[in-house]
Amino acid sequence: MAKCTIRYWAAAKEAAGTAEEHVEADTLGEALDAACRTRAEDARFLRVLEVSSFLVDERPTGRRAHRDVAVAEGTVIEVLPPFAGG
Repeated sequence: MAKCTIRYWAAAKEAAGTAEEHVEADTLGEALDAACRTRAEDARFLRVLEVSSFLVDERPTGRRAHRDVAVAEGTVIEVLPPFAGG
């Protein structure tokens, strides 16, 4: 498993209660599962993740399944909830 960093922005940061955390995973899906395990009772955090977009090493994941997006040692995952304004 690779050590990677999850960075939370805006509402995701507030729901996570932190700006970033470190997890071990082989895919984006595994990384998000690890983040959810520590917040299993927090429905708000789960809702924010459901509507968020993700960047993996500054590249958008688009509509790919999270289990299909590989992560490597040192990968940075950005969690971007919908933003208002323009």
